[in-house]
Amino acid sequence: MNEQEELQEQAETTDGAATEEGAPEQDFADLVKELEEVRQHVLYAQAETQNVRRRLEQEKQNAATYAAAGFARDMLSVKDNLDRALAAVPDEVRQDERLKALITGIEATSRELDSVFQRNGITRIDAVGQPLDPHRHQAMVEIPSAEAEPGSIVQEMQAGYMLKDRLLRPALVGVAKKP
Repeated sequence: MNEQEELQEQAETTDGAATEEGAPEQDFADLVKELEEVRQHVLYAQAETQNVRRRLEQEKQNAATYAAAGFARDMLSVKDNLDRALAAVPDEVRQDERLKALITGIEATSRELDSVFQRNGITRIDAVGQPLDPHRHQAMVEIPSAEAEPGSIVQEMQAGYMLKDRLLRPALVGVAKKP
C-alpha cells in the first residue's frame, strides 16, 4: 500500500468511527423525541377520557333531572282543567251546603297537585305585569292599554311552567300596546 491509500483508509476509518459514535447520540435523540410524542399522546388520551367521563356524568344528571318532563307536561293539562273547574263555580254554588264538600275536594286536589309540582321543581311562570320574554311567554294578542307599558303582559290566557331551569310550556299571554 502506498501512503496515499493508507491516508485514505485511515480517513475512512475515522469517518466511520465518527459515524458510529454519532449514531448512538442520534438514536438517543430520536428515542427522546419519540418518548415525548408518546407522552403527549398519553396526555391527550387521558384528557379525552376525562372529558368523555364528565360529559357522560352531565348527561346522566340531566337525564335524571329532566326524565319526568313528558309526564309533567301531561299533568299540566290536569292542573289547567282543575283551575278552570274552580273558576267556573259561581258564588251561589260555593255557598250551597250540598256542593261545598265537592268544591273543597277539588280545591284540595289542586293544592296537592301544586305541592307535587313544587317538590319536583315545577314552577309557574310569572306573567301579568312582566315584560314579554320570548323564552317564557308566547304572545297571543295585543291589547290596547293606556295604563300598561307597551310590551308588558296585561292578560294571561294559559299559565306557563318551568321544570327547574327548562321551559315546560310557555305562558300564553296578551301584550299591551298603545291605544
